[in-house]
Amino acid sequence: MNIIESSLFHDFEKGMCGKEMQKSIKLYQDAKDFYAAYDPTLPNDTCMYQVTSFLDPEGAAGHLNWGVSLLHPVLVDGECNMTRGHFHHDLSCEEYYWCAKGEGLLMLMDEQGNCWSEKMHVGTLHHIHGHHAHRLINTGNEDLEVICVWPANAGHDYARIEEHPFPYRVYKENGEVIVRRRKND
Repeated sequence: MNIIESSLFHDFEKGMCGKEMQKSIKLYQDAKDFYAAYDPTLPNDTCMYQVTSFLDPEGAAGHLNWGVSLLHPVLVDGECNMTRGHFHHDLSCEEYYWCAKGEGLLMLMDEQGNCWSEKMHVGTLHHIHGHHAHRLINTGNEDLEVICVWPANAGHDYARIEEHPFPYRVYKENGEVIVRRRKND
């Protein structure tokens, strides 16, 4: 029997590496529409979050993707940094999130627009039902790092969130996390 090294590596201190690794970075200039207000004090090239992943090249049913979402502790005019959020194209595809660092919220929304959040802190494991939209929100003072596992054929439906946004926004005021019902932005 031949024993070989894996071509993929996930160091919990240094991150993921391997030739198959992909990295996507979301800058403020590309995320401005996520937030209720524009923040002129925030430079356009501010890194809001990044997603590092090993994606199945075939996107085949039954195959899995592995990734890490890392959200920086940035406030946009008082609003907590968050990911864009999405439904899956294939609503039968579920996902798991595991909080490796920091603290935040996993905001979830069903197809009827009902919304709730689960607290995230080191070690929490979150099961995301296929029919639930989901978004990460960093409510802490350090990076929020979340490990994700999802089916390779799930896809991301961002348009659906743009048409029917999450009904709540999360702010930080004087160190306190404040949740407010969304106004028509």
